[in-house]
Amino acid sequence: MYRVMIADDEGIVIDSMKFIIEKEFGQLCQVEFAKSGRKVIELAESFRPDIAVIDIHMPGINGIDAIKEMKRFCTNTVFIVMSAYDKFDYAKEAIKLGVLEYITKPMERIKVITVLKKAMEQIDSDREKRSNELLIKEKLETVEPIIENGLIYDILLQEHFEEDIDSYRTILGINENYGCMLAIVCGDSQEGNHMTNAVGSSVKISGKYQEIREGVRTFFDCKIGNVMANKIAVLLPLEKESLDYNERTEIIDRAREMARFLKKKTEISFRVGIGGVKPLRELAESYKEALNALIATTGSVAHVDDLTISCGYEDDYPKDLEKPMFDAVTKGDQNGTLVYAEKYADWMCQRAGDGDLMSMRLKVLEFSLYAEHIAYQNGGQTYRYSGRNNYLPEIMELDSPAEIKKWFIDKMSGACRNVISKREERSNSIMKTAMDYIKDNFHKDISLDDVSRVVNISPYYFSKIFKEENGLNFIEYLTNVRIEKAKKLLEESDLSIKEICISCGYTDPNYFSRSFKKNVGVTPTEYKDRF
Repeated sequence: MYRVMIADDEGIVIDSMKFIIEKEFGQLCQVEFAKSGRKVIELAESFRPDIAVIDIHMPGINGIDAIKEMKRFCTNTVFIVMSAYDKFDYAKEAIKLGVLEYITKPMERIKVITVLKKAMEQIDSDREKRSNELLIKEKLETVEPIIENGLIYDILLQEHFEEDIDSYRTILGINENYGCMLAIVCGDSQEGNHMTNAVGSSVKISGKYQEIREGVRTFFDCKIGNVMANKIAVLLPLEKESLDYNERTEIIDRAREMARFLKKKTEISFRVGIGGVKPLRELAESYKEALNALIATTGSVAHVDDLTISCGYEDDYPKDLEKPMFDAVTKGDQNGTLVYAEKYADWMCQRAGDGDLMSMRLKVLEFSLYAEHIAYQNGGQTYRYSGRNNYLPEIMELDSPAEIKKWFIDKMSGACRNVISKREERSNSIMKTAMDYIKDNFHKDISLDDVSRVVNISPYYFSKIFKEENGLNFIEYLTNVRIEKAKKLLEESDLSIKEICISCGYTDPNYFSRSFKKNVGVTPTEYKDRF
């Protein structure tokens, strides 16, 4: 059905147009008409035409001005202008307004039908487009919460890789590089700094999650995680690495309004903790701060920056170097460790230029011990209680910032190397054990599970590192071992094909023959005939 409005001050024109439309399109069109510009606008407000055929010259408000007014509320209407005058200025104005056609009177029947069909095609196309957009939006409404929760989950558990966070940012349209976390905690009521009936409340908010999600989005442009016990983690993306007083106050005020709104909507009590601004990959720390802020106060909303629970730093302290440096050690990233350690050591050297070597010695010792602690945790070193009893005497004998810097760089680099070497050592040990087992048992019916059990790691992880080390998966490697043994037996022994088949771990001679030909290019018999 198409709603068609005809606007002309001549009754004969209206009657002619109605006749043409009804004869050609029948019940497909609902036709209404108006004879003045004012009536056109009033009719359009109630009728909401799909197609408007409007004469330029009408009493009062002319057709062009009527179209301008209608476009404010009839955004999807297709306009067709008609006039007894073929004036360029009118045509140009109509084109600027996005009019579909400019036709002159007297109008030919074929021309009218052609233009109306063109308008209907455009309307059908627009309707289909809107329908598809709604379908996509509906699907996104279902999928988006899952993706948002995946991002929150990765952030809180710190299981993400760099490319994971980048993928989430692309899919969810996050352009900001910073953010802070909100911890929304619910309960039957608040007693001191905690909420009562956490278990029962977690069941309640799970049943009202969609309402809560919509409520949170009313106050914040954010990404929302699923219910975890009686808590919901919320990521608030931010463009800047810090908030000024007014911005922080605004977030707190909105959080207070949100808590009241959610309680009224769900009949559940809420508290909101707000963490500090961090880079997106460090937001797990912001969430911890949000929870700690709630523990440190009895207010319904608490911001970590309002409380004395976080560590402050002197103005020029390079705190942005600490985490990347220790992350590099953890990953076994030798270049990254050296880059960040060099920068940090240079800052310490500048501070030690005034003669304060003791502070530099203490900081270097602190960081070196922590880097080695990371190496212990990652299997990079064997801990010995007395293994570092020479560190303090050594560093106390160093008399210049340059000497202390060198000692620091050596220790940081050494911790990183230990992480790398221990991983390689473990990987080599696993591979040697696996290869020896395959070599001794290839003639048996062995599987990936059998070998992974021998090296005592999961089949999934063993399969992964086996492919990385050998360039072949387990089956490909085992097949190569068996085929090489078969070739040697065919060359040097008088065993039959069947005997060789069995001695190489194959139970089916036909399968052995096919596998041999696939890998060697000839059958076992053809290969044996060469010798």
